Parts: sequence; structure tokens; C-alpha cells
Amino acid sequence: MTKKIGFWPAVALVTGNMIGAGVFLLPATMAAYQGIGIIGWIIASIGALLLALIFGKLSKMYPKANGGPYAYSRIGLGDFAGFLVAWGYWISIWCTNAAIAVALVGYLGAFFPSLTANPFLASFTGLFFIWFFTWINSKNIKTIGIVQILTTILKIIPIAFLIIVGIFYADFSQSFVFPFTKGSILPDITAVTTLTFFAFLGMESATVPSNAISSPEKTIQKATLFGTLLTTVLYLLSFIVIIGIIPPETLANATAPFADAAFEIWGTTGKFLVAFGAVASTMGALNGWILLQGQIPASAARDNLFPKIFEKTNKNDAPIKGIIFSSILATILMGCNYSKTLVEAFSYMMKLSTLTVLLPYLFSIASFALAIKRSDKKSLLLAVLAFLFSLWIVIGCGAEIVFLGFLLLLLGVPAYVYLKKRP
Repeated sequence: MTKKIGFWPAVALVTGNMIGAGVFLLPATMAAYQGIGIIGWIIASIGALLLALIFGKLSKMYPKANGGPYAYSRIGLGDFAGFLVAWGYWISIWCTNAAIAVALVGYLGAFFPSLTANPFLASFTGLFFIWFFTWINSKNIKTIGIVQILTTILKIIPIAFLIIVGIFYADFSQSFVFPFTKGSILPDITAVTTLTFFAFLGMESATVPSNAISSPEKTIQKATLFGTLLTTVLYLLSFIVIIGIIPPETLANATAPFADAAFEIWGTTGKFLVAFGAVASTMGALNGWILLQGQIPASAARDNLFPKIFEKTNKNDAPIKGIIFSSILATILMGCNYSKTLVEAFSYMMKLSTLTVLLPYLFSIASFALAIKRSDKKSLLLAVLAFLFSLWIVIGCGAEIVFLGFLLLLLGVPAYVYLKKRP
């Protein structure tokens, strides 16, 4: 690629891909947990920072390894591991895009209430935005970077404003209620940590298009850590404020909790302003993830581990055929879930996305552990803690999601055999 992006577009890619669907719908998903949700956010943020440190170090070790977790896994563990990671990560991305489109429709409902009342109309609207950003990602990387910076700024402003002003309106005695106190709360902490960790998926985003980033050996590590830290602060504070403003029984049924919290403070004007920020946020996340859904399979295709069609690029050097095929799969997933409520559909796709991205994370951690020296005790401890955290999140996804995710990964094995056997 001749055109490359620098530090701030890379930060926008990291932050923009994390601050998307998760933070804007999760308060409703976790309403019943109240104060336990705060514990979940703290633990998930620690886990995300551990993983961000590992991805930052890997990007410094292998600055020219385009494809992020896929490239690191292939370097450390070989072709089959690399293929499984590319396969699982790719599945995770188009599942994530379906979930983001659902959240986007939820916040558009603040302006057009009929959207959230009609599942078919909601699904159709979500699909429109998936395909609109598929078209955007057919453009050059500079255009995509500009869109990402603008949408990231638009999403951070209303979140930061709600935090600063909302502190004076929140009832913090309501924020720190722990409703499930009978017996052990570990299962509840596991459940909320799994849900909140979805909001951190994407901390590795800057590692994926490494060949499109200037000075990747320096820029990627800095952008990954800075973006993850910024996102962590915004997530935790905004959740505390929202559950302190909106009663849990009301919050549980909200399709736009940030906008509802703004309504309690500023009325209709505030609701619309925050809803606009949330719409921009989810648009930015959709734009960034659609970029990645083309880059991962394209990198694998260049190594003969994905069909060659995914490697095909257009005049803007965008792997357009892979992007389109991935968007078709996101379309099918949305169609299969359009009969559910927005929160139900979002929760289901969120857990599936979380599970399928954990294999790339686990394999990347293993590759990192293999690359460091045995005498480097700090790095070994970092790898062990990140690995245990990732395993814990797998458990938190639940038996049904783990089973479905396992089946999706197994479906990739025949594809791998075919790709290796082909002349």
C-alpha cells in the first residue's frame, strides 16, 4: 500500500472498534446485576489491558506481520493454528458486525420509535448500514481513516459529557447495590465479566492492517495501549453514572440507555444529542470492523490458507470480495435473529462474537510465550494471567454458545484440508 495511516487514525481504529455496540447497549443487558456489573467492568478492563500489552509487544516483535492475531499465531504455532485463528477471528468479526448493526438500530429508535417496535423494519435498517459501510470500505485506507477519526470524536464527546454532568445527578447508592447476595456471587461475576468483555473486543485492531500503518514497530504498540486505557476509563465511569440515574427495572427494557439517561438530565434535547453520538459511535465501529473483516482473510489467502478470492483487491487496494462475502454472512445472521427483541438478539450475537475471538487471543498468547525468553519472568507472568483470564471468559459464555462456537470452528477443518490438498 502506498497510502498509510499514522498514530491518531490507529488510535481511532482501536478506540472506535471497542467503543461501539458494547458500551451503548450493555447497561440494559446488565441492569439486573447493578453493582456486580461494576466488578465485571473492572475485571474485564484488567483482562483487556493484559491482552493489549501482549498485542503491543507482539507488534514490536513482528512489525511487518500483517493480519494481527492470525499472523502472530502462524509465526509461533504453524499453518494449522494460523488457519484456525483466521477462521475463528473472521467468524467473530461478521458476528460482531451483526451485533453492532442491532445496537445502531436501537439508538436510531430514539429518533424513529417505529424501528424498535417492528423487528422486520429493524433488521432491514441494520442491513442497510452494513452494506453502506461495505461500500465505504471499498475506498482507499485514508478515506476509511478519516471516517474513523470523525466518528470516534463524535462518540467520545457525548460519553464524556454525560459522565461529567451525570455525576451530579446520579444516585450512587443505587449504583453500588449488590442484588444477588445469597451464596456465592462468583457465577454472577463470571456472567457480567463475559458480557462486558465484549465491549473490549478490538483492542488488537491496529495490529491487523500493519502494512497500512506508518512505522508499525512504534505506532501499533502506542496506539493499542493508549486506545485501550482511554476506552477503559470511559466505560467504567459511564456505567456507574447510568445505573445511578436509571432504575434497574426501567434500564432492563431500554433499547438506548445512554439516551434515556441524558433524557433524565436534559430532557428531549439531551436524549437526541446523546442518541446522535451513539449512532455515530456504532457507525464508526461498523466501519472499523468491516475494514478488518476484509484484512484477516486477505492475509490468510496470501499465505494459501484461505481461498484466493479473499485476496482479490480493487483499484483502491481494498480486498473487496472478502468484505462483500463477510457482509453477506452478517446479513444472514441478522435475518436468522430478526424475530427476537433487540436486546435478546444483541446478547446472543455478542456472546458468539466473544467466544469465537477468544481462540485467536489464546493462540496469540501462546505465540508470545514461545517468543520470549524463559528468564523474562514478567512477560511469562503476563502470558499466564492473560491465558487464564481468556479461559475464564470461555467458561462464562455458557454451554450453548461454546457448543455452537466449537461447531463453527470444526467446520473450518475440512476447508483447511481442501486448501492444503489443492494443486
